[in-house]
Amino acid sequence: MSHHDHDPVFNTSGNPHFQDVLAQSLQNPARRGLLRGGLGLAGLAMLPGCATLTAGLAASPSALGFAAVEKSLLDNVMLPPGYQYSVLHATGDALDSALAAYSNKGLESDDWSRRVGDHHDGMDIYYIDANGRYSEKETARAVLCVNHESSADSHFLHPNGQTSNKVSGKKFTQFGDWDLGARPELEVLKEINLHGVSVVEIVKSPQGWRIQQDSPLNRRITPQTPVRISGPRAHIAQIRGFMTTRWDTAGAMSRGTLNNCGHGKTPWGTYLGCEENWAYYFQTTAGGSAFSAKEMASLKRYGVASAAPVAGVAKAAGQGWHTVSGTDDRFSRWNLAAVGATAEKDFRNEANTFGFNVEIDPLAPNATPAKRVAMGRFAHEAAVCGVPKAGEPLAFYIGCDSRNEYIYKFVTTALWDPRDVGGGLVAGDKYLSEGKLYAARFDASGQGEWLELTMADPRIANHSAYKFANQGDVLVNARYAADAVGATKMDRPEWGAVNHRNGEIYFALTNNSAANRTPAKTDLANPRAYMDMDGVKSMGNPNGHIIRFKESGHQASAKSFAWDIFVFGAEEDSGDVNLSGLTAKNAFSSPDGLWFSKATGICWIQTDDGAFTDETNCMMLAAIPGQVGDGGKVTVKNKMVVGGVEQTGTQETFLGAALGEAKLRRFLVAPKGAEVTGITETPDGRTLFVNIQHPGELSKPQSSGGAPQSVWPGNQGYGVAGRPRSATIVITRKDGGLIGL
Repeated sequence: MSHHDHDPVFNTSGNPHFQDVLAQSLQNPARRGLLRGGLGLAGLAMLPGCATLTAGLAASPSALGFAAVEKSLLDNVMLPPGYQYSVLHATGDALDSALAAYSNKGLESDDWSRRVGDHHDGMDIYYIDANGRYSEKETARAVLCVNHESSADSHFLHPNGQTSNKVSGKKFTQFGDWDLGARPELEVLKEINLHGVSVVEIVKSPQGWRIQQDSPLNRRITPQTPVRISGPRAHIAQIRGFMTTRWDTAGAMSRGTLNNCGHGKTPWGTYLGCEENWAYYFQTTAGGSAFSAKEMASLKRYGVASAAPVAGVAKAAGQGWHTVSGTDDRFSRWNLAAVGATAEKDFRNEANTFGFNVEIDPLAPNATPAKRVAMGRFAHEAAVCGVPKAGEPLAFYIGCDSRNEYIYKFVTTALWDPRDVGGGLVAGDKYLSEGKLYAARFDASGQGEWLELTMADPRIANHSAYKFANQGDVLVNARYAADAVGATKMDRPEWGAVNHRNGEIYFALTNNSAANRTPAKTDLANPRAYMDMDGVKSMGNPNGHIIRFKESGHQASAKSFAWDIFVFGAEEDSGDVNLSGLTAKNAFSSPDGLWFSKATGICWIQTDDGAFTDETNCMMLAAIPGQVGDGGKVTVKNKMVVGGVEQTGTQETFLGAALGEAKLRRFLVAPKGAEVTGITETPDGRTLFVNIQHPGELSKPQSSGGAPQSVWPGNQGYGVAGRPRSATIVITRKDGGLIGL
C-alpha cells in the first residue's frame, strides 16, 4: 500500500493485543516454565508431527550466491552484478494494437478499460499448453495476472493533474479534503478503470518475454466488471440480503473489484485478487434516511467514512467518484446514502459487495469472476494456499491489513483432488464456496489456536457490539466475529507466504507507531519501542518484523500451531533494537511483500517503507529460512521519549536463528518513491517478474510547479519520458543461471 498512513485503527474491541496475552502468560508460572525452560520454542519444533516436508523439492541452499546491492537513492532499479532487467509492461500500455501508444501526458481520451492499470501489485503467471489449456509446466505462452492497488497519485494521469474542486478551489490530492464540488466524468472514469486486475498474454522469444497485443485472453477486470456473489449454499440467501442494490435487486451479482493488493494462486490454476483498502472509495453524503444501528456499526468497523455531516459516521476523505454530476450509477454507486425507500432503490449496500477474494480464471476470458464470501470480508492482503495434499482439505492464510486486525485461515470442506488442476471456476466453486473460516489467537507459550467464526459459538451469537443475524452475517462482518471470539490483534498483517519445503507460513507485520508501542507496552512478540534518530524521526516500532508459524502435524485443518519471529527489520546502526544483527548489506525496514521460490527455496522480502527512506529507496531482499524454533532467547533494551519524558525498559523475546549476510542480502533497490511489491517466477527459477509500484509517489502536485520525484522508467528508455509509471519488470542473470544462487 501507499507509504502514506491511511491506516487508522477501526478495531475498538476489547480483545487482547500480543503484549496483553504475553504479559499475562509470563505471570503464569507453568507457561513461563514452558517458555524459559528446557523445552522453549526450539523444543516445540521437535514435537511429534513437526517433520520437514520436502515434497520432492531440492534442499535449500546454505548461502546466497550474489553480491549484496548497496543502499541507493538513485532513480533506477539497482541489481547485483551479473543481473539485468527489462520492463514488460507499464501503466497505460495498450492491450490492443488499435489503441495509440501511451502518451504519458494524460491525453488518453478513452476510459482505460483496454489499457494496463496503475499501481502494479500482487501477480502470478499461468502457462498455456499446446491445446490452449492451463499447464503447471513452463511453456512459451502464458498469461500474467497483475493487481492494481490504487490511483492515489492521479496527478500524473491527467494533463494538468486532477481538476480543481469547483466549490473550494482546492486541488484534489491523494485522499485529500473533499466537499460537494463535482468532478469531471472522464477523469473519474480513468481512475475507476485504472483499478482492478490486468490479464495479459505474454510470450517468450529468444529475446525474452513480451506482451502479446490483441490476444483474445487480454482483458481488464475493473470496478465495473460484472462479478457473481458466491458463498455457502446454506447461507447464500442470507449473504445476498446484504448485497441488494439498485443495480441488482437480488444481490446475486456485483460490479468489479477494487484496490487489489496481494494475491493468491489456487492449486487448480486460478487467480485470487484480494480487495484491501476498498473502504476509502465510498462516501456517505447527507440527505438520506438514517442508517440502522447495525448498518452504522458495520460502516464504522470497516472504516467507511462520510463526505458530509452524517450522524455517527466520521467525516473523512476519499476519491470523490460520487461527485460526478448526473444520475449515472457508475458514479452514484460510490455514495452510500440511503436516498431510496429501500435498499433496492439506492446503493446503501454497495460497500458490502467489496472486501473479498475475487477468483478469476486467466484462461477463460468469458468466465464471470466470483467473489468468494466464504473466505470472509475485511481488508484482504493476499491469500496464500498451504502445501496441498491429496485427500486432505486445503488451507488459505489471509491477513487483514490494518493496525490491530487479525490473521485468518479458510479451510475447505472439499478434499483436494489433483485431477481438478485446470478446472477453472468450477473447481473454485467446489473448494471456495464451502468451508470454515478461522481467526488466529497467539499465546505466550509459543503456541496458538485457530478460532472458528461460527454462529454456533455463543460468543458470536451473543456478541454485544454487533448483533449477528445468521452465519451469512458472520461472513460479511467477519471483523466483528473475530472480535467476538478473542482473536489476537496484530500489527498490520500484510502478505503471507508458504515455505514449500516444510509447510510453514510466514506473515509480514509491517510496522507500528508510537501510539501503540512504547517501552511500557512491549512483549515477547513486539519487543522493541524506540526512536529512529536519523532524518525520518519515526517512533514506536517503525521497522517491523516477520512472524512465522507451523501447523500442528502439518495439517491444513489443525486447530493449533507453534510460532516465533523470523527476522526483525532495522537500520544497521540502531543498536539494541537491531535484534537480527543486520548490516549495511541487509538492513531493511517495513517488510510487506513475501514470497517463496519453489525452485531455490529463497524467501523474497519486499518493502513498503517510510522510515528508512532517508538512506535508501525501498528494496527486495533474499533470505534462506530455517524453521520455527531454530533460534533462542534475546533481551532488548528500549528507549523512547513519550510525552516529553524519556522511557526505558528491557524485554525478552524469542527469535529465529541469526541469518547473517550469507543468508540475508539486499537483492534489489527500487527507483525514488517506489514500493517493491508483487513477485512470481518461471518454474526453472531463472526468471523473476517483479512489480515496481508508484515511483515518484511523494511528488508535489503539478499545480504547485514541482518536478516529479521520479521519472522512471522513461529515464531508462521505456516509453515516453517525463512522468513516472508503475511497471512489471523481468529480471534474469546474464549467464542464464538460477536467480539468487
